[in-house]
Amino acid sequence: MSTITESVDVEVPVRTAYNQWTQFEEFPHFMEGVEQVTQLDGRHNHWVMSVAGARREFDTEIVDQLPDERVAWRTVSGEVKQEGVVTFEELDDTRTRVHLAMIVDPAGMAEKAADMAGIIDRLAKGDLRRFKQFIEERGAESGAWRGRIPPV
Repeated sequence: MSTITESVDVEVPVRTAYNQWTQFEEFPHFMEGVEQVTQLDGRHNHWVMSVAGARREFDTEIVDQLPDERVAWRTVSGEVKQEGVVTFEELDDTRTRVHLAMIVDPAGMAEKAADMAGIIDRLAKGDLRRFKQFIEERGAESGAWRGRIPPV
């Protein structure tokens, strides 16, 4: 089991960064190994990933979501076991700190080996850097979901 933490400062307002993060189906554009995310409803997503040569499908549930502050999730089905939270901190009117904290329990030998080699940690940290590039190049979010999901 691994704990991953990383932060990145993005050159967009907090509302823009948060709004883009709520567009889960856009994740394959900046998350390495994520082939597809399908939003099933306001709380659930289906993921298809390929990490360390292993293809995995799983479902996640948003367990806490507060606009412009945080999105927290956990897996609810499939071989992948993880939970985490992404928080958004307004640095000023045009900059936001995005912080990821995640616990991953790898399934299968390939994922466990990738975890021990630090690959899963590097992928997650790279995903945040790619999110920064993605949203800064766009300059605006591709959509938004501003609903509140209270903690489960």
